[in-house]
Amino acid sequence: MPSLEWSPLTRADLDDLLDLATDCLAHDGGLPQLATPEYLERLFLSGEGIGGREDTGDLVAAGGLSWDGSMRRTASGLVAPSLRRQGVGEELVRWCRAQAENQPLRALVENVSPEAEALLTEAGMRRVFAETVMRHRLRHIPTVPLPDGLRTEAFGEATAGAFHTAYRRSFADRPGFPNTPMEEWLVWLRSDPDFTPKHSRVALAADGEPVGFVTLAGDWIEQVGVVPEHRGRGLGAHLVVRSLRLMRREGYDTAWLCVNVDNPSRELYERLGFRASGTRARYEDLTAHPPEE
Repeated sequence: MPSLEWSPLTRADLDDLLDLATDCLAHDGGLPQLATPEYLERLFLSGEGIGGREDTGDLVAAGGLSWDGSMRRTASGLVAPSLRRQGVGEELVRWCRAQAENQPLRALVENVSPEAEALLTEAGMRRVFAETVMRHRLRHIPTVPLPDGLRTEAFGEATAGAFHTAYRRSFADRPGFPNTPMEEWLVWLRSDPDFTPKHSRVALAADGEPVGFVTLAGDWIEQVGVVPEHRGRGLGAHLVVRSLRLMRREGYDTAWLCVNVDNPSRELYERLGFRASGTRARYEDLTAHPPEE
């Protein structure tokens, strides 16, 4: 294993963390927000963090333990592409488990690579969630008309309930659908500072029934869904391309979305011009056990 100097991470390391995350994303693809100060602070500086530096002083590895919403320990790590498969990742796994005092860990990986997948599998962790990160360059956007008999309306106080109904009916047939209550879902939706109500749309049938929706946040398509009875008519494609045109009009040169790796909608997004740009995933620790009383 390379000889690295390990020390606790502090906010003085944030610029170096940003450089390391940028290098990893350029090599692996993944969630672009990983290479932002706010996201790195949450993963590596909100709890315990450790960094590994070469003798040149360059930060080439980082590990962090934070708390997730269910108060589980969440582990994150970054290893420079040039140092992978040399034991550095294993050292970070050992550190995370020692800091967690043998409590089961959850691993958050926003830039999944073959090395990370192999490392976590060998460490006894199982992938429980994965999404493909997709990117659209907004250069060539097809035209897909709104299906006959439907209309769309923007998000607002009067339509918030219709958005939630469309969300619930669109995703109810997906495995593990959480069926988030309306107030909780709306709090989550509005909590994103980039949420764009005027460009988010709910599709309504002639009788006013919600049949599909899309929500936008900056240059991200956050959620898009169509109720089962209205699939196959081009509604989902219309909502997506309408969103892409609005993003381009707002001055963005790229649009992003994430889709579950087993969701057949990925084929639709590819037909509309999206391309895969990495994978993000979550893993659960199957080997650690709480200490005996």
